[in-house]
Amino acid sequence: MRKAPIDTIPPAEAPLGLEAMPQTTPITIVTGYLGSGKTTLILNLIPQLPKEYKLALLKNEFGDVAIDSELASASAIGGVQELLNGCICCNLVGQLGDALDTLRKDVNPDRIIIETSGSTFPATLAMEVNRLGRESGNYTLDGVVVVIDVENWKGYEDTSYTAKMQAKYTDLIVFNKWEVVDERRYEDCLDRVGDLELQVATVKSDKGRVDQDVLLGLDSAFAKDLNPLLDDHHEKHASRDHSADHQSEVEVLAVTLSTEDIVSQGVNLDALETFLLAAPKDEIYRIKAIVKASKPPASSGGDVEPAVIHQGQTTAKYILNWAFGRWTFTPMSSALPTTGNTPSSNSSRSGSIVEIPDGPPIDPLLRMTVILARGEGEKWKKRIETQAHIASENEKTNGILRVTRIL
Repeated sequence: MRKAPIDTIPPAEAPLGLEAMPQTTPITIVTGYLGSGKTTLILNLIPQLPKEYKLALLKNEFGDVAIDSELASASAIGGVQELLNGCICCNLVGQLGDALDTLRKDVNPDRIIIETSGSTFPATLAMEVNRLGRESGNYTLDGVVVVIDVENWKGYEDTSYTAKMQAKYTDLIVFNKWEVVDERRYEDCLDRVGDLELQVATVKSDKGRVDQDVLLGLDSAFAKDLNPLLDDHHEKHASRDHSADHQSEVEVLAVTLSTEDIVSQGVNLDALETFLLAAPKDEIYRIKAIVKASKPPASSGGDVEPAVIHQGQTTAKYILNWAFGRWTFTPMSSALPTTGNTPSSNSSRSGSIVEIPDGPPIDPLLRMTVILARGEGEKWKKRIETQAHIASENEKTNGILRVTRIL
């Protein structure tokens, strides 16, 4: 049974979710399968907020390349915490409280948004937020929002248990990328989501944008009724490894290209584009990277956005974001400094990241995370290692390529 779309509900007299909440910090969880558009939704929310409104982001990513956090840090976000190399709903769940407390102490935000990895089981995460809220009195779960990629839902809905659970345990479903499909495809997505027998409000995004009054102030009915919903899940959880539910649905490669040559150089962009064009959507779900380039790289649509190059610099860093055959290159907030980037005081990482000691930082030409379908990891590891698609633009330099299977 389909619930009426939320955009048919009359708007409230005042903006939802922006009223003063002095006692607790409201938390919004944004989830959705790989490449659905979670970060885009958040970045489109930021300009809608009042200038004095402090928004903090807690980001969970596969691998150790915090691509989406780099994008968020370049926007008007008060602070960013990262939980990397794991899943926030299972092996990193114990670090959630410390990360939230750090944001609350350092930023004193009006709201915290938790953006999950594509494989997170939202109900487990929501339960932990509720527990932390009860025990500390500092947090309130305001809502769980799931982003569904209409264009690709049919593919991963068939193979991913997690994608179905993300759609089932939520307060609001945002249908994204519906503009690029025909009406029949969109209706088919609605029907397949409806097969989950949901009582959940839905809304269509406007190219990844949803009004703040819709996203914030949900007063999570799902969260209030959470424990009864999860009884069955916990029975299953007790009898089998939780990672088998969702993390085993994907495999993850970490790719690093570095060089010992002190002469500044970038990645071979032509070879990289060949790799991006050849990546099949049914085998590779996401590619995220920080790329050092001597010229502005082109996105899949042909758009080129050059970075600001300061005097004496010949290269800049760009953020690569690939999903389902399309990709963008976004210049980082500043051109590549000769001594490496210094993270802001309100940005930090957690997870299985080792602190880098003081001294000259490691500055590779490329750091990439490749998220693949189950069973594809070893095949693509060998291809990346042998087909020279990840290489330095200087053919005389021996680049050091490392490809590691991390999940």
